[in-house]
Amino acid sequence: MLRRTLAALAAALLATAIAPAAAQGTAGKKLRIGVEGAYPPFSEVDAKGELKGFEIDLARAWCAQMKRECELVKTDFDGLIPALQAKKIDAIVASMSITDDRKKAIAFSKTYLAAPAIFVAKSGTKGDVSPAALKGKKIGVQSATTFETYAAAVYKDSTLVRYQTQDQIYLELKAGRVDYTLVDKYAVDSFLKSDAGKGMAFVGADIDDEKYFGVGIGIGLRKADEKTLGAALNAAIDGVFASGEYKKLSSKYFAYDVAPKKK
Repeated sequence: MLRRTLAALAAALLATAIAPAAAQGTAGKKLRIGVEGAYPPFSEVDAKGELKGFEIDLARAWCAQMKRECELVKTDFDGLIPALQAKKIDAIVASMSITDDRKKAIAFSKTYLAAPAIFVAKSGTKGDVSPAALKGKKIGVQSATTFETYAAAVYKDSTLVRYQTQDQIYLELKAGRVDYTLVDKYAVDSFLKSDAGKGMAFVGADIDDEKYFGVGIGIGLRKADEKTLGAALNAAIDGVFASGEYKKLSSKYFAYDVAPKKK
């Protein structure tokens, strides 16, 4: 969810500049959807090597709405936009926040998920997470995320420690090698309720600064496909909401509403 900054923005913009202006037709072709597979409970790989999670379920539901055959392609988060621009995938479903920076490189569907961020630390940590309070502290962030961008801009007197996955940060936090992590509130909720999350807790209030975290989560796609595939995906998102399937799927993972708030 709320996630992630464009570490590969420059590469993505270059790919945009050299990509053919005309979009290739997609109707009837297998739709290749890039997913991360390392961001539970939204997207992960189970013991059998199969993808599962809320966004995995949503992607399959949208494909069913569009009557399209889809292939889910596991890709590291920071490689998703370059893969999209290189036409290795056709869409991104990976808790990707809709931000102005990203919109320079790609297009987005309408919002399908809310996206608050929050700090997590060891239980009993004081609730003051102001830049002054975290001066000199180590903050673990996932690379190529909006969390990294926000922390780098706001917490200039803290030490940012960057990791490839959020699961690595949880281990480092538990071991005391970092003091805090900034993460998607909904993604970390299931971790805090698990045995692995014992001794960890939310610290401070939700953070939803649109300058860094955008307006929510959307499906990423090439700009050339916005009027075709984008329109079809928006209709599929609406259909899954209207049928009640979104609520049914989300209830498998969350005890609260994660749908984007209507403004």
